[in-house]
Amino acid sequence: MTNAATTTADTPLISARGISKQFAAIEVLRDVDLDLGRGEIHALLGENGAGKSTFAKILAGVHRPSRGSLALNGTPVEVTSPIVAQKLGITLIHQEPISFPDLSVAENLVLGRTGGSPLGRVPWARITRDANQLMNLLGIRIDVTRPMRGLSIADQQMVEIARALASDSRLIIMDEPTAPLTPNEVETLFGIARRLRDEGRTIVFITHRLEEVRALCDRVTIFRDGSKIATEEIGKLSDADIIRLMIGRPLKEYMHKTRAAIGEVALKVEGLTLPGVFSDISFEVRKGEIVGLGGLVGAGRTDVARALFGVAPATSGTVTINGKAEVITEPSQAIALGLAFVPEDRAVAGIFRTLSVEENITAAVPGQIAPGGMIKRALERTLAQDSVRKLRIRLASLRQPIGELSGGNQQKAILARWLLTDPSVLILDEPTRGIDIGVKAEFYDMIGELAAAGRAILLISSELPELLALCDRVLVMSEGRLTANLSRAEATQESVMRAAVPQTRETIAA
Repeated sequence: MTNAATTTADTPLISARGISKQFAAIEVLRDVDLDLGRGEIHALLGENGAGKSTFAKILAGVHRPSRGSLALNGTPVEVTSPIVAQKLGITLIHQEPISFPDLSVAENLVLGRTGGSPLGRVPWARITRDANQLMNLLGIRIDVTRPMRGLSIADQQMVEIARALASDSRLIIMDEPTAPLTPNEVETLFGIARRLRDEGRTIVFITHRLEEVRALCDRVTIFRDGSKIATEEIGKLSDADIIRLMIGRPLKEYMHKTRAAIGEVALKVEGLTLPGVFSDISFEVRKGEIVGLGGLVGAGRTDVARALFGVAPATSGTVTINGKAEVITEPSQAIALGLAFVPEDRAVAGIFRTLSVEENITAAVPGQIAPGGMIKRALERTLAQDSVRKLRIRLASLRQPIGELSGGNQQKAILARWLLTDPSVLILDEPTRGIDIGVKAEFYDMIGELAAAGRAILLISSELPELLALCDRVLVMSEGRLTANLSRAEATQESVMRAAVPQTRETIAA
């Protein structure tokens, strides 16, 4: 007689029953029942803070459930740590790949599994050969002797997937894997995911992009406010159904089109040039105006924003702020002149992950919270509490490390930081990347309110519908040059793409 459950073809790979999780006094997940079948790609959807990532981390042993049970192939299991999860064949690929940057690709692939000889020698030749074979199997062209530090985010994610295969994972959880990827890289990732599914492996795919769910996933589970709301085959739900289930109400129009009064020129850029990166960039943004900056990945949009903020200054050209020509060579100057910059990569350039929420929010205003060199904690807390209330940031405590917040709430905290500086010009680089549709609606409201308050806004976005709905004008860049300056009436998906694609662009004076 055996205690092991009988496994049949219909037995789910993973069965979760009554899974709940509590952090301090806050219940973030309650009574979740979910089965994950073999050989399926299963999407987890929900607003930021809905519980989907917490559930995924419980599967991967990062968190332990407060109550509930898990079964693998019908046999009860306790996933007490990521190491236990790995031994059970469960791997979590984080949104920001976790690796040892100074070790090679091959070394990262075999960490913990090198074996070695009785004399302690590491079989480097075999490790390199095996790593190359694994990469070839996935169709990934990466030099496995290169250090991880030099790889793009996309290539680092491919290495994470390869590591999951090397450890023979049966369940691979991908948390927002496409957020930093180009369209071609997304297609490569999707091809690999489909191949893994066809081999009988199970993929859990967490994303905010409905078009990706439709292109890739077999079934979808929707979370809201810590509860599982529905599990269904993707073909049986419309986008409107999914949005309604995610936010609890129909969302007919979440991109607000209210327009603010346009005032005087707040930012004027003339002939801005950084050789080899961008050239002869000229445009202006007025008070109360939202000006979009579109283009394909690599067109130079972020580089222009970084130059304006003094992160990587241009070598020539002039920048005029509120009627006065300025030379900006470092961010502290930009802040003093009334510029604020919400960066594209919040994990690397936006947050101080291990510091508290209140420390992150007040980081750009040391003069306010420490006028004599000594931090006034009560004032720091008051400013942070005010920001949390105004921007509706969801958190357990102001002292909570900001890295524990959802992506959307981290982004709100970054915006709160810059609003404390009272900027006249706000540069937003991909502000809604990687956040769900409900929080996007809040961001669109906030952007409109900031423009209505007379701030000049330069909005960089790869989402054309976002640019077209929010912006009074749309600038387009291609290969480091400004190729179009389109009025609201002129800006369409076709006109923006025509200016963005190098083969067909026509230079239009800004």
